[in-house]
Amino acid sequence: MAEKSTGQGAEQSAERSSEAQGSAQDQDLWQKLKGFASTAGKEVIEKALILFYAAQRPETPLWAKTVIYSALAYFVLPTDAIPDFIPVTGYADDLATLVTALGAVALCITPEVKNAAKQKVNDWFGENSPQSSDPKAPSEDDPIRVIPID
Repeated sequence: MAEKSTGQGAEQSAERSSEAQGSAQDQDLWQKLKGFASTAGKEVIEKALILFYAAQRPETPLWAKTVIYSALAYFVLPTDAIPDFIPVTGYADDLATLVTALGAVALCITPEVKNAAKQKVNDWFGENSPQSSDPKAPSEDDPIRVIPID
């Protein structure tokens, strides 16, 4: 009986340690994402945020969370295949890793996750309206046009 209670205590202690470590890692991710926002660019940050928000959902399976956190760890860690300080190409490997992870966990990404990520990116980059600055650019409300080719 003593062994069983000791085992349960160890599991509870491990869970508390894991939760504390998880919140510390979340804080690190937020700090690094904010710091990278201007350097890495909007596209890379938005993909990282989509993955982050998808991992926060309780419905996301463990295997998908593992893929997501692995990709996010690669993104925030300073050791990369291509160092981040190299202009233009520095974030190419990070973007490739994030896109690969997005493809792997695509079924776990809901419209709510995408909207939350887009809103956060708009907040960080100071863009309050999602509309394009080009008045000729097609919008979602435009009907599909058929152009006959004779």
